[in-house]
Amino acid sequence: MQEENQEHFKRELGLLDGTMLVVGSMIGSGIFIVSADIARQVGSAGWLTLIWLISGLITIIAAVSYGELSAMFPKAGGQYVYLKEAYNKLIAFLYGWSFFAVIQTGTIAAVGVAFSKFAAYLYEPLSDENILYEIGSFKLNAAQLVSIFTIILLTYINSRGVKNGKILQTVLTIIKILSLLGLIVFGLTLAAKASVWDANWADAWNTRSFNKETGSWLPIGGTALITGISAAMVGSLFSSDAWNGVTFIAGEIKNPKRNVGFSLFLGTFIVTIIYVLTNIMYLAVIPLDEIATAKSDRVAVVASQYIFGNIGTLIIAIMIMISTFACNNGLIMAGARVYYTMAKDGLFFKKAAVLNESSVPAWALWAQCIWASALCLTGKYGDLLDFVIIIVLIFYILTIYGIFILRKKMTDAERPYKAFGYPFLPMLYIIIAAAICVSLLITKFSTCGWGVLIMLTGIPVYYLTKPKE
Repeated sequence: MQEENQEHFKRELGLLDGTMLVVGSMIGSGIFIVSADIARQVGSAGWLTLIWLISGLITIIAAVSYGELSAMFPKAGGQYVYLKEAYNKLIAFLYGWSFFAVIQTGTIAAVGVAFSKFAAYLYEPLSDENILYEIGSFKLNAAQLVSIFTIILLTYINSRGVKNGKILQTVLTIIKILSLLGLIVFGLTLAAKASVWDANWADAWNTRSFNKETGSWLPIGGTALITGISAAMVGSLFSSDAWNGVTFIAGEIKNPKRNVGFSLFLGTFIVTIIYVLTNIMYLAVIPLDEIATAKSDRVAVVASQYIFGNIGTLIIAIMIMISTFACNNGLIMAGARVYYTMAKDGLFFKKAAVLNESSVPAWALWAQCIWASALCLTGKYGDLLDFVIIIVLIFYILTIYGIFILRKKMTDAERPYKAFGYPFLPMLYIIIAAAICVSLLITKFSTCGWGVLIMLTGIPVYYLTKPKE
């Protein structure tokens, strides 16, 4: 039965589309903002660059490890399917549950709000300071409405067929890559000053943290340094997340056994290079103190003002709007495929398993749209990122460990592609990611604890809703 249903998806995405889905979903607003927080945590040019590099390498290792799984199970649902095959339906359900409750929808909400914050640069009334309606402690602001509008619009476009979403994704992502490369080139040729670069790198490995209240730097080492590094990694890892979206949509990719894994590698590789170069450009243009104290953490705006003068702010605002719009298109397109596959397994609302006349899971798309819009209204997306990153890391660890399990469990299965550097690189990923999880639980227990709790509430839900065998 399963095989017949798979056939209703249309295989319309090639290698370029898959790669652009990976790149487009990864690059949101993080690279324009996060470097400020990292600079405050570690306080040196060397560590700032290193943290972006490590995050990129960790992500590439994870992506090439996923390649083995994507070639073994080239069907819709991606990571959810891998977890089900390696472990059982419960673990897969917990992933899908967390994915719908916070991971995908929370990320869509956060990216939507980033879009509207920067839209406010072009048209002031769209800002989150423009409160339209107040009742009790609930305030509705214009930015929330703009973000909900973009989520509804993108959901509508994607409900009309995978081709529309694909064209939008590929075109916007190419514009996004070119505009970031343009920013890097202009930054390094027009605004880079040897004096700034030399000053930033003079004390490249001396770690210190910035105190916002006093506005001064304090040297850090030992445990404080480890805390600082793990806190700093949240931002860079989050900026490098959502690369797994292409695995969810494998049912619509041509020659998925080759193309899914290949687009995972190409996409994460391209983004890592862009991210590291962008930070090198920041360090060539902006003194480190200004990176750390950028207004609202908008480092890219500061850089752009150095490069282009006053119009710089508008250039970045438009770039971020294109970037976050493309990012949400990818997240919305890919996310719905997970609920579709869960529903096929009887673990999600039955209607989510239905494809509409355009061969896309429209009901699943709209369910995702409604919940993501509701999360926009909570206004707590800052906390959501902390909720999300820990659950995401836990499931990445489980999925990559699943490669080890499946090597034993399905020894004879066809593996058109094998995890690169197995068993060392996948193991290295597991160790690093586990270390980050532990330090997050220690340092940010109040928010990360909630994330873990949301995931665990899925256990009773699973047993209460499970179809009787």
